[in-house]
Parts: sequence; structure tokens; C-alpha cells
Amino acid sequence: MSVPLDRLYHYLDDCVNHDLLIYRWAPHGSRKLEDLDQLMTYSESHWYNRPMMLFHDQEPLVYNMYTTAQLRNCSKQFFDQDVDNKRFNFMLKDTVLDYIASQHLRAVMICVNRYDKTILVHSEVHSSQVELFAQKNFVPVYFWSHAVISLDWFRYAAHDPKLAFDPEKIQQDFLIYNRAWSGTREYRLCFVEQLLTVGLQQHCNISFSPEDGEHYSTHQFINPNFQIINHNLHDKLKLNTHNSTASADYCGEDYTTAGLEVVLETLFDDCRWHLTEKTLRPIACGKPFILVATQGSLKYLKTYGFETFDGLIDESYDTIVDSRSRLDAIIQEMKRITELDADAKQVLYTKLHEIAQRNKQRFFNGLFDQVIEEYKINLNQAMIVMQQHCTNKHHTVIQELLQN
Repeated sequence: MSVPLDRLYHYLDDCVNHDLLIYRWAPHGSRKLEDLDQLMTYSESHWYNRPMMLFHDQEPLVYNMYTTAQLRNCSKQFFDQDVDNKRFNFMLKDTVLDYIASQHLRAVMICVNRYDKTILVHSEVHSSQVELFAQKNFVPVYFWSHAVISLDWFRYAAHDPKLAFDPEKIQQDFLIYNRAWSGTREYRLCFVEQLLTVGLQQHCNISFSPEDGEHYSTHQFINPNFQIINHNLHDKLKLNTHNSTASADYCGEDYTTAGLEVVLETLFDDCRWHLTEKTLRPIACGKPFILVATQGSLKYLKTYGFETFDGLIDESYDTIVDSRSRLDAIIQEMKRITELDADAKQVLYTKLHEIAQRNKQRFFNGLFDQVIEEYKINLNQAMIVMQQHCTNKHHTVIQELLQN
């Protein structure tokens, strides 16, 4: 992505009164073990004496993403690199490597540290994944990083005159960005099929990519409730040619010519609240939206001072636990909107945009301070836990293994 996230991590390090040893993925957004590295060059004294903190704040957590063998191999490669200096040759003992690999992502970090636990900065709420990491000696710290990142990515939307609402320019009811559909996004294939089934595509500015690591016709659905039978989706929609960096920008023309955006979030068939720049882009651009995300996501968004559109849009979909039923409810509400006459639509869009403008003001005035203050509070609480678990346990275990 284009934003210099290392600068953000340095800022987050500076805005708290703690000496931390920080790891993050570079390039940002990667989850490859070989891309997990220190934010800056630390001394060996820092390795041992500073609390370690891992920023895993962009992508959803996947505890079982890495095998023990992968973690062990990555740790071994780190110690092998230093073989000429012979500082860490002792760490290459099999029993030591096995122990380090058992520490999950800490195996890719500096495991021999006086702190028994590691701080994990994440960006999801109501998460069983967070609980799994917590059981593996990680101390979770919630930080809505996407809010801060979006403030940078969409900063020009605060001044862009092309984003001014003009009902005469609206050509389609819905703007829908729909690039990837693999992994947690497989629900999007079902969503597109349902759009075509009820004839909504003519009311949408939407495109579709038949390839996302594989052709969609060969995709094996994790949730069978999203299984599609129509393998001619690509014949009905224009081709999506955007790459993964597209979400870091906005298109003023897209927003001025659509009544509202239908946001297809990363997580939908899940229990977690994990909202990304996809949700914040229409907010930054002063556009109303329907949020296709996990149950309760609108409720979560309100905790940051944003308004939603209940009373104008039927947002009861946000309360539906079953993901397929929630998707169907969204499709039905979209269909209801398209069936309004021209005068009713103009009244609707005008009222929706009044709310959207207030959300835009909130986004650019106050969100940053709230998110950063929340981060500071959460980190300070985590530091109390870290200090309570500063017993040099890992070093002691490794010394015992070396003696056997």
C-alpha cells in the first residue's frame, strides 16, 4: 500500500511512555513469516530487556495459519544467518528449536527475552482468534488501525469539490466495489449471483473478476450456503481490472454518480467485528452506504460516533446472525430501494446524504484522537500484565534444554 506505515508505527511507539521492541510485517499487509521483522535495528540489550510488541493490525488474525514446522524452520534460518559470528550457535539444538517453535509467532521474533509474554496489537473485536493467541502467551491490544490509515489514504476527500452531492448526477442506485472473492470473501460470489437473480445489476455500478487465484467456477466453498450454480457471472458484468491497492484510493466520479455504496467487507461469514478502509471510504467521501459485514458491525461503527441510516434504510439486517439470511435481507432492501419512484428516490438520497455529511465531519474531526486514546489505554493495561509476567521464563527453559 502507499501509506508509509512504518512512520505510523514509530508514532505509536513515541506516543506512549514505554520502551518497546516492535515487530511488524513489511511489506505491509503481508502475512508471510519471512516478512515479519523488527521495525528498526535494536541492540542485543534491547532484545533481552524490552517488552516485545507485534503489530498484526491490518489483516484478520488466523491462529492456525502457520504450522509448527514452518515456525521452526523460520527460527532456524534466523540463527543460521549468524553462524559466522557464532553468537547463536547454541540455539540450533533440536530441543531448543522445538521449544521456540512452540511459542507461535514469537518463534520468528527474539524468543529469549526476560518477558514471558508478547504484546499483540490487533484490529478485531469479539474474536475467538484473539483468545487463541492469548492462550499462547500473547497479550492482546486492540487498535483500530484502519481508521488511522484511512485518514491518510482519503485525506483529499475532505477538500474534493467533486464529491459534493448533486441528485441530478446520480445515474445508478448502487456503487459496489467487488475485486476479490477468495478466502473470507467467498460470500461475494453468492452476492453477485443473487444480484443477477433479482435483476439488480442494471441498478449497480459493479464489476467482477472471474479469477482470484483460481477461476470462480472451480472454487470450493467453505460455507455451502454460499454455493453458486450460475457460472456465467462474468458474461453479465463488466470485468474488474483493479489491483489490491485500489482500496487505498477513491474515484470521485463513482461517488457522485451513485445513490449509495454497498460495502463488501473482508469479513462477513464470521463473528468478529473487523472493519477496514472499505467501510471508511464512503464515510470519508460523504456517501451513504449499506454495510455487508459481520452481524453487529453497524452497532460497532456507532461506538466511534458515526450515524447509520436506520429509518431511511432497513438496517435490521445488521441483527441477523445467520450469514446467508443476512445477505438475503440486504438484497431485499436493495430491491426495495430500486422500486421507489424517481421523486421518492430523490427525497431518500437527499436525506441519506445529510447524514453522510455529518459522518464525514466526524471522520475528519475527532476520530483520530479517539482511536489513538483508545490505543494508549489498551496498551497501558497490557503493560501491567507484561510487568506481572517478567520472570525470564523462556531463557530459563532454554538453559535447561541446553544442559540436557
